[in-house]
Amino acid sequence: MASTTNFLIFFLFIITFIFFLFLLCYFVRLKFLCKCEICQCYMTSSWYPQFTNLCDWYTHLLQKSPTRTIHIHVLGNTITANPKNVEYMLKTRFDNFPKGKNFSTILGDFLGRGIFNVDGDLWRFQRKMASLELRRNSIRSFAFEVMNNEIQNRLIPLLANNKDEILDLQDVFRRFSFDSICRFSFGLDPKCLELSLPISQFAISFDLASQLSAKRAMHVSSIVWKIKRFFNIGSERKLKKAIKLINILAQEVIRQRRKLGFSNHKDLLSRFMQGDIVNDTYLRDIVISFLLAGRDTVASASTSLFWILAENPRVAERIREEANEVLGQNQQLTSCEQLRDLHYLQACVYESMRLYPPIQFDSKFCLEDDFLPDGTFVKKGTRVTYHPYAMGRMEELWGVDCLQFKPQRWINKDGVFSQENPYKYPVFQAGVRVCLGKEMALVELKSMTLSFLQRFHVELAHPSHHIPRFSPGLTASFHGGLPVFVREIKSTT
Repeated sequence: MASTTNFLIFFLFIITFIFFLFLLCYFVRLKFLCKCEICQCYMTSSWYPQFTNLCDWYTHLLQKSPTRTIHIHVLGNTITANPKNVEYMLKTRFDNFPKGKNFSTILGDFLGRGIFNVDGDLWRFQRKMASLELRRNSIRSFAFEVMNNEIQNRLIPLLANNKDEILDLQDVFRRFSFDSICRFSFGLDPKCLELSLPISQFAISFDLASQLSAKRAMHVSSIVWKIKRFFNIGSERKLKKAIKLINILAQEVIRQRRKLGFSNHKDLLSRFMQGDIVNDTYLRDIVISFLLAGRDTVASASTSLFWILAENPRVAERIREEANEVLGQNQQLTSCEQLRDLHYLQACVYESMRLYPPIQFDSKFCLEDDFLPDGTFVKKGTRVTYHPYAMGRMEELWGVDCLQFKPQRWINKDGVFSQENPYKYPVFQAGVRVCLGKEMALVELKSMTLSFLQRFHVELAHPSHHIPRFSPGLTASFHGGLPVFVREIKSTT
């Protein structure tokens, strides 16, 4: 009896200790979170009406800084929107700015040891494997075949059958990209875009795990989420449950691929399973990495682009006009090579991601004391973040009209799309870690956009010229989705 009483007393003491620890962290966060050593800016309650998104507040601070670099003292985080600093981190001193153990720990339960969560030899090995496969013409042809099939046989019929009802395009794009990446990467079809719109439990759990993993980085100290994980409470309990389901379903993907055989299949997973390392943990991390790269980023970019197109119907009309000029009147794409001559469409996609990048910021960790090119001293162990969202809003980089959507800024005097310095526009990262799936993602995004606009107009269900609100997550997503009306274009023939 005495031992039971002692146990209860000890248990209550632990719970009370955790409660006061949470309170302490909360008040420390309120007082110190937003102290900016370089800008000498402080967040007060007055910033809430002005900024609906944290990324907009960071943009404000970076715009005020002469070097376009700030330091958030309590987070140990140096944030920059300076292209020279970005090039220094991603190219010149790449080895001194890895993802780091802190980042790997935060996302480790979700991403495991996949390519987005590792450094060194393991990262180089996975990148080499992925690079060899993605460069194959057979893979690119297979990817276009999968995407085109998904567009013509599922996406277009779905839109046609919901043309007079409010439709959440963000949800539709997530389903479309989830189907596409699963068919391309794993040779399996979750059928999320069937007309009945079934909800994939895998996709739901994936979204939740992404959001909750990202929230870990928002804690002032990692000890908060680690304590919650240890006692399996709150958000960590939800995260554990979501990851458990993800693991079960990822293992089922692997089992199905083994059952069907992979020697004659074109999908990426089959090609990886023929390699030297084929243990299930490794393959599980590959599955999750493919999904994060091929589903979330494309869905995010698609949602932002169509929000902009709904706000700018003349831009959508110009995309249709260009397609008619290049492909012929109302002709569909038959190969990804045809996209190369659609310069205005390419410019619209790039301009949309300049303002609303799928990955709004990316962090590295400094291994040894260093100085950034703008003179900022970076102490060993400091988190260093470059901010593509803020960089797209810097006047010295994009001009006084930097807040305006202007695709023509990407078109040269000959009417041809012209690339920008990747360190000025690090939407696909740059340097050594530049995105391997960049071209494939662009093909998917442009193919879907063109096929959509050739058949339909899009109108916002709740018109507003305010900037979107974003939900927490590893990729940008609109809070509340993107509710629209889809109107079929009447044929003039």
